[in-house]
Amino acid sequence: MIELKQVTKKFDDQTILDAISTRIPKGTAFGLIGSNGAGKSTILRLISGVYQTDGGEVLLDGKPIYDIPDQKRRVFFVSDETTQFHSFTIKKLADYYKHFYPRFSYELLETMLKSITLPQHKPLSTFSKGMKRQAITMLGVAARPEYLLLDEAFDGLDPSMRKLIRQILIDRMVEDEMTVIVSTHNLAEINELCDSAALIHDSKIVFSCALDDIRSNLHKLQLGWSTKAPEYSREQFEALGIEILRFEKQHSIYHLVARGEEDQLREKLAPMNPTIFDLIPLTLEEIFIYELEVLGYGCYKFDTEA
Repeated sequence: MIELKQVTKKFDDQTILDAISTRIPKGTAFGLIGSNGAGKSTILRLISGVYQTDGGEVLLDGKPIYDIPDQKRRVFFVSDETTQFHSFTIKKLADYYKHFYPRFSYELLETMLKSITLPQHKPLSTFSKGMKRQAITMLGVAARPEYLLLDEAFDGLDPSMRKLIRQILIDRMVEDEMTVIVSTHNLAEINELCDSAALIHDSKIVFSCALDDIRSNLHKLQLGWSTKAPEYSREQFEALGIEILRFEKQHSIYHLVARGEEDQLREKLAPMNPTIFDLIPLTLEEIFIYELEVLGYGCYKFDTEA
């Protein structure tokens, strides 16, 4: 697995990452979500061995990766910048990467390119932004690394191409037990591809866990009573042991965003005997926004377009 242990990274006098820790299990798809400048790309560059930490350590299967060629060979990093490849064709890039990645498969690359139909003998300088990302991502998959890091790799792709690349990634995860780490602003990509995700903001990891755990631990509730009930305050609900992230009352209906499993919330609210108990599913966007609001970060608008 990949482990970040109390990792700090600074540029000049600015702290980009402040003692963050997380684990990314092997064979999973892990998403990094957050605002611009939150540190998502920095995390990927630390994992790929491009950057050295200023504190803490980044471990790949228990061993450091920075400045260790045998470790770096296990990772392929698709950067959000592709200008360094402008003079290369896909064929020349394939030959170049073959020197560093012994498991590189020309056959796999040819198979993928038949689906995507990119010109193999034209320089990348003639490609559109989306075509460049497709090309580098396909080369990364063909390298058959143990860990594939994608920094905004879906940016600039149309919906049908995003769907195709997602399926290619899923297939390789199954075939090669490849671990995929995706940095993106698009919550649809996280929702459709990833098993787990981390929310990064203000140099910190707000949370890092499985998406199923994220969804099951935060709920929007609508509560009401058929008979005239006393006015309830937020403090009265919290006195029942309920952690409330948002509290509103509209007419006789109470709207709560509360943390906890559904069964636990029902049990804690049972003494109030509500006649109306509606549980409304939250989107990932809503969950992430509520989490940020609790920490005083205000409201950040995520991209949810597919």
